Amino acid sequence: MIEVTRDGDLLIVTLNRPDKANSLTGEMLETLCTTFEGAQDARAVILTGRGKVFSAGADLDEARAGLATSPLWERLSSAIAALPGLTIAALNGTLAGGAMGMALACDIRLAVPGAKVFYPVMKLGFLPQPSDPGRMAALIGPSRTKLILMGGQKIPTDEALSFGLIDRVLPPEALLDTAREICADTLAAKPEIAAGIKRMCT
Repeated sequence: MIEVTRDGDLLIVTLNRPDKANSLTGEMLETLCTTFEGAQDARAVILTGRGKVFSAGADLDEARAGLATSPLWERLSSAIAALPGLTIAALNGTLAGGAMGMALACDIRLAVPGAKVFYPVMKLGFLPQPSDPGRMAALIGPSRTKLILMGGQKIPTDEALSFGLIDRVLPPEALLDTAREICADTLAAKPEIAAGIKRMCT
């Protein structure tokens, strides 16, 4: 349910559970954690999904059984944030719940028209992943972060773009090609220069 492909120094990680809106099971989270923890040599990484939803967050059955508060979520976002290469979340559709941490940990977020962003963690009786509010506030400010986390608002694509939560909106057929194009300069640069620039930007 997690596809990992390598094209030279570019790693593409795809959530492939479209019949369940790419909701994440514990097994999928474990695979994602080990994949990103083992991707230190990748010069660029693209994270995307199959179907019309990027991810609905945690699988509901597993969430009720404890996955909603698993440390795997924070482990995953920390592994993505720690990568020295350029990381792009190519959001093929709506981004919801715990899956938000993956996208927030990436350097760039691209999305297709009609993708919504929401994080109904408070409504479900849980705290968000520890790093998510800080990363979100760094992108869009504390008030808008509270609008999502405490106000329970579903943010449409155009508003997410104006907030700075999404960096560019693209037609579905151009999403991955554009992500690849954005990675091209980083892949062509000296690794230490690209990694140095990334450090300077954080």
